[in-house]
Amino acid sequence: MPASASSARPGSAVRFGRTVVMGAFAALILFAGVWGSWGTAQHAMLPKGRERGTLTVTDCLPERCGGTFEPLSPGAEARRSVEIDRSVAVREDHSYDVVIEPGTNHAVRAGLAGVLLAWLPLGGALLLASVVVAGGMRLTRLAWVLAGAGAALLTAAFVLS
Repeated sequence: MPASASSARPGSAVRFGRTVVMGAFAALILFAGVWGSWGTAQHAMLPKGRERGTLTVTDCLPERCGGTFEPLSPGAEARRSVEIDRSVAVREDHSYDVVIEPGTNHAVRAGLAGVLLAWLPLGGALLLASVVVAGGMRLTRLAWVLAGAGAALLTAAFVLS
């Protein structure tokens, strides 16, 4: 066996191993993004059977905002105290379409803005995974696709909220 053929094998095995490990790491990052998003996204995307209405924010604390809930769906009850997570997309003295999480007084933004805001962790995961795919797997086209999808999701959420 020529010396060049035997020296090519270890290099290709290392490259293959790096690609597999980095691919698993990128998949784990994306899975974590979906997992982190789904808890909120399920309420925003699948509001059927849940209480829907309008939340008027009256006061904000460092982590949560609160206000009154006016129902829009049949079977929903008006509430004097409903909480929503504080973010740059929630401000005092503004009204938002919301869905109440079942069995709680916690609201989640509804509509397209709510869906996009719920998927923000996935947008960040797409950006992070693109770096892993580009650097660890050397798949630059796929990395650009992941980065573009993440940037589009984050931009759309910012613009529409």
